Order: sequence, then structure tokens, then C-alpha cells
Amino acid sequence: MKKILFSAYSMDVGGIETALITLLKNIKDKYDITLVLEKKEGIFLSEVPENIKIIKYRPSTFKIVLIRKAINFIKQQIFKLRYKNRFDFSASYATYSYSSSFVARTASKNSALWVHNDYLNFYKGDVEKYKDFFKKVKIENFKKIVFVSENDKNTFIKYFESQKNKCIKCNNLIDYNKIIQKSKEPAVGFEERENIVTFINVGRHKEPQKKLSRIINATKRLNEEGYIFRVLFVGDGEDSEDYKKQAEGINNIEFLGAKKNPYPYLAKSDCLLMSSDYEGYPVVFIESMILGKPIITTDVSDSKQDVKGKFGIVVEKSEDGVYFGMKEYLDKRFDMQKFDSKEYNDKILKKLDEIFFIGDSLK
Repeated sequence: MKKILFSAYSMDVGGIETALITLLKNIKDKYDITLVLEKKEGIFLSEVPENIKIIKYRPSTFKIVLIRKAINFIKQQIFKLRYKNRFDFSASYATYSYSSSFVARTASKNSALWVHNDYLNFYKGDVEKYKDFFKKVKIENFKKIVFVSENDKNTFIKYFESQKNKCIKCNNLIDYNKIIQKSKEPAVGFEERENIVTFINVGRHKEPQKKLSRIINATKRLNEEGYIFRVLFVGDGEDSEDYKKQAEGINNIEFLGAKKNPYPYLAKSDCLLMSSDYEGYPVVFIESMILGKPIITTDVSDSKQDVKGKFGIVVEKSEDGVYFGMKEYLDKRFDMQKFDSKEYNDKILKKLDEIFFIGDSLK
């Protein structure tokens, strides 16, 4: 049985961690897997399959720089002695983690870095910061670079053309049976309203990225035109209180807070509404498709390729874009294709096998 290793920061709640636990569950019986964590903690830790070995590798954070460097040098040497090139494949699944990068590059000659986000937008278009980020994780030392979005892959190649032949696009797996099952659980706090369209936004409340103010302002405008509907926000974050202030007096906006299980709320709503300026690849796209919910999204990630004309509409990244998207749905709704969850996962599993052990034939 082939030996593979994944390194990550923790197994706490988040998009990367959700994708990782789904991946591990799907390949647990096919490979001898080791998981290396910087923090051996998190809500998903108990879900890691029992036959997967978990190792903790945590760099020192000692305040005195020289001592910290000495401790980390010793830790690196010990890790190399134990694990250098002991695996057939290794991957850093937490793009941003320098220690995760070190672990994956050390564990095998067949290493990969997973890229889950649009880091150029994360750095607000600062190309030098973008380049510096990937140089710090030693991108040139990985054999493969795996992007969950074609858009992010193309952006990377624009600035790292010498790494082009290493770049592969592969979506994250989705636990569709779990999503369908959990969507049938009670939606606590959800008030059923007949003949009223319910838009829903699910995600972190962080204005620089999510731009939920666009939804709030678009709702105000549609209310003034006499449209009857409501908007639900499921999630929280650093800008939650500011959003609530912006929405004061708007009776058809409801803040439901963060939910460990958001699927019942998505299942009971009519349409997913996204207003972001940038995303890696929004897992909520696939979750909505699985639950048969049409999507209105700004032009982020691979939305034009995966959503437009199939599962919803793509609008410009502005308040006007969100406003016209909501208005179009309220005026005439839109049909969506049937999503084949099994076919989606099967294609990804085949691609993963190739990433793990074929590599150079991929583009």
C-alpha cells in the first residue's frame, strides 16, 4: 500500500479543513495515510478515520529570536531524521503554513502544495506581496501545485510562468450524502413564510472580502420598489455588528448567526446569494447545487465556468450587480440543471490518483 502524507495547521472549522476531512474519508482505505498537524485540535479532529496516523509538528514561538531559531533548527533536523523521503507522496494542504510546507517538502520527493484561495486579491492586488508569499513557502521546491480554481491557477501562472508545468486544477471533494442528510435536520429559528422568496447568504462576515453591504443596500433599493422577499445571513465575523447597524430598520433582513449545520437553512431557502470581491473556490456553490438551489453570485473564482447558464447567474462585483441579480430572480426566477454529485466526486478521485502518482502527464 502506497504511503502518503498530508500536512495542515489544525482540524478546526473552516473551508480548508472541511475539504481535507472529506478527502481523507474518501481515500482512507486506499492508501497508508499520515496526517501532520501544527495544532492537534479542532472540531474535525474526532472525524479523522482511525486508521490514519496523526503526528504533531509545531514550530517554536519563543520570543527571543536566536533561541527560537535554534529550537526550530533542531526540530527540523529531528523531523528529517525520522521522515525524510519516507513517503511516496506528500502534500501541504494549508497553503499559508510555512511549517506545513517544510513537512511536505521533506516527507517525499513527490510533494505538492494545495492552493485554496485567490491570494492576489487577498493581498489587494499587490503583486510583490503575492510573489513574496509563494516564495516564502518555497514554491519552487514542490513537484506539483494544485489549485481548486482555474482562475487562481491562471493568475499564478501569469506571475510564475517558470512553474507552469507543475500547475494542476482539481476541485475539492464534497460529502454529498452528509449534506443531504444534515439538510433534513431542524432549522432552529427559521420561520416558514409561504409565497415569499427567501435569499440566503452563508459565510464569514468580513467586508473586505465578502462585501455583504452590497446585499444590504440592494435590499433597501428593492424594498423601495415594492418587492416582497427576505434575506437571511447565516454566519458571523468581525463585521457582524456593523452589518446589523447598516440593516437597522430593514425588517426583511435577518441575522441568524453562525450555524454548525447550515444545510437546513440553505435547503429551506429559495436562492443562494453571494456578493464577494474574491474567493478561492466557494464550497457553498457545490452545496447549493446538491440541494437544488439556484445561485446569484458576483464574478468570483470559476463562477462563469461552473454557475453561469447552468445553476444560476453571475453578476458584476458591485452593489448594482447584486441588485440586478436579485431583481431578475424576483421577476422571473431561473431554471437550473440537475447536479450529479457522484459523477462530480468520481472525476475528482480519478484526478487525485493521477496527482499522487502520475504527475508529469497532468496539466
